[in-house]
Amino acid sequence: MTATDTIRARFQCAFPGFDLDVDLTLPATGITALFGHSGCGKTTLLRCMAGLQSASGTMTVFGESWQTDDIVRPVHQRPLALVFQETHLFPHLNVRKNLEFGYRRIPARERKIGFDHAVRWLGLESHLARMPAGLSGGERQRVAIARALLTSPKLLLMDEPLSALDLASKQDILPYLERLRDTLAIPIVYVSHSTAEVARLADHIVMMEAGRVVAQGPLRETLAGTDNPFRLEGDAGVLLEGHITDLDEPWHLALFSFDGGQLWLRRDDRINPGDSVRVQVLARDISLALVEHSDQSIQNLVPATIDRIDPDVDPGISLVRLLAGPTPFLSRLTTRAVDRLGLEPGRKVWMQIKSVALVN
Repeated sequence: MTATDTIRARFQCAFPGFDLDVDLTLPATGITALFGHSGCGKTTLLRCMAGLQSASGTMTVFGESWQTDDIVRPVHQRPLALVFQETHLFPHLNVRKNLEFGYRRIPARERKIGFDHAVRWLGLESHLARMPAGLSGGERQRVAIARALLTSPKLLLMDEPLSALDLASKQDILPYLERLRDTLAIPIVYVSHSTAEVARLADHIVMMEAGRVVAQGPLRETLAGTDNPFRLEGDAGVLLEGHITDLDEPWHLALFSFDGGQLWLRRDDRINPGDSVRVQVLARDISLALVEHSDQSIQNLVPATIDRIDPDVDPGISLVRLLAGPTPFLSRLTTRAVDRLGLEPGRKVWMQIKSVALVN
């Protein structure tokens, strides 16, 4: 990556009992997730990038300096947009006028996103005459995102935009965020502590702990590493990208094909043969066998080769990284089982995968 197609951010700032010290190079496309437990510094880093938090350091976006050791652009001089947990819509203006508020302040020649495009991307065609008070939480957040896009930003920053929503509203808005990820040329930095949101939306991940970056990189590769500092979480696992290649209508199943094998998952009315999808397989849902056992209830049996074995947080547990073709998987086993089966790098095994979850 070169300076003209990356986001470089280096910041240091201190608070009582906490200090932030990060140095990042982020891709200038797709969604980058800032991920970690509450209090790790995700929002502070986002505020530094926006110019809302005083910090020493530098920031360049597409080769353009927004902050140096000598010059700091204030937030209103940074071509970015912010979406927060709270939507901050103008209560006295309807949806159309809320959207037009920022749009009209951008000279026509500088507009990169058309009004009708933003409305269509966020599914707001039938809501333009409504008042904010009459919208659901998910609808208000979609208006806030559309309003941010209509300022034609070079960078979109989102601070846990779904955390204030109930589960139904989150499920409603996630497809719109996926559409933006797949459609926009604008990079999005997305703060979250939800592994489900990150798994579904992100292309790149920055893992933070105590104000420091502890891991970063493309989402799939980073999650599949046994040295991932969050590997000890109960939902540690891998993401797979592939296609739906067949449907088994009588049994309500769909066949997912990836580079290295195939997996059956529960049929979802949203998917059809040929669709590109993303699925998640958790480490706790993979057991290993030395030979193929077809006389069992587990239907997903995939041959693989052990890549490496590392200790987990509990000395009685091991984390095994496997390769099915070029595709990595993680399996969490007791160390006793690893020893009794004679598992070691290079050993051929069968993965018995109990559950596969569609995440988009």
